[in-house]
Amino acid sequence: MKALVLSGGAGTRLRPITHTSAKQLVPVANKPVLFYGLESIAAAGITEVGVIVGDTAAEIEEAVGDGSKFGLEITYIPQDRPLGLAHAVLIARDFLGDDDFVMYLGDNFIVGGISELVDEFRVNRPAAQILLTHVPDPRSFGVAELDSAGQVIGLEEKPESPKSDLALVGVYLFTPAIHEAVRAIEPSWRGELEITHAIQHLIDLHADVHSTVIKGYWKDTGNVVDMLEVNRTVLETIEHRIDGEVDERSELVGRVVVEEGARVTGSRVVGPVIIGAGTVVSDSYVGPFTSVSENCRIEDSELEFSIVLRDSSIQGVGRIESSLIGRHVEVTPTAGMPTAHRLVLGDHSKVQIHS
Repeated sequence: MKALVLSGGAGTRLRPITHTSAKQLVPVANKPVLFYGLESIAAAGITEVGVIVGDTAAEIEEAVGDGSKFGLEITYIPQDRPLGLAHAVLIARDFLGDDDFVMYLGDNFIVGGISELVDEFRVNRPAAQILLTHVPDPRSFGVAELDSAGQVIGLEEKPESPKSDLALVGVYLFTPAIHEAVRAIEPSWRGELEITHAIQHLIDLHADVHSTVIKGYWKDTGNVVDMLEVNRTVLETIEHRIDGEVDERSELVGRVVVEEGARVTGSRVVGPVIIGAGTVVSDSYVGPFTSVSENCRIEDSELEFSIVLRDSSIQGVGRIESSLIGRHVEVTPTAGMPTAHRLVLGDHSKVQIHS
């Protein structure tokens, strides 16, 4: 069995972060989201992995390498444009051959991994097995309709009037039957080859399509709110560990990780929190559910429920919360009491200002 991991796409919902970084590499608890998926694939006993890459191919390849650090053998498959999940299967045909495979969206996060699902698929070998979860607003997802016996009878992609609240999770398991299906469908109104249409094609041919409603935690980390929520969930699992330096004037409360080379001076840190390697926290407060990446500086500031990417500094700015701060960012106060706000914002940014 092989795996196909999708790591292309523009990441428009995470802009401006994704103007300069792949969305799959935004860290959760100081580890890229993509790495959690690769680790889950390796834990399921799969070693051959094809990774679909687009405009951010160089960054993905630098981070993942040949896959050996995950116990995997990685083959990179370029995709000129993100033309749909079924298109990814289409262009990966040579890599996949006639093997069964799991398709994993690289920006999805599933607590507990996929080992049990893969084992179940290997035993039963339906033409396709999909994962479903109940969501409050299914209009942004692929949606499944089940009959009274729980059998999948229909799939829709981002419907205006959903027939259920069961959204497709970004993990799919297929036999080679899917290859004929992706060749048979036409592009949707979005101009993409939809995997929901390919699976519907299998259903129309009376192929065996199984579904599993997952009870564990799942998130598509495509926006800032979900990134912060996944970060919170992962931080709930960390154990207290101090590999860096903490001076006698500092107070650490709860589960706090201070990585090697990090320094905490004159500060109060209330976990769960991770302070990355080489980061300095001085005369500051860092509150629960915060991840600060490597080589950052937090000085005379308050930070809570936030993610700070590497090589950034926050100095003398009072309180920051519910924020995602990119790489090489400088956050500093203005001189005196401002009568206006001076902003430099990337495309599609959202800013909330208290005046």
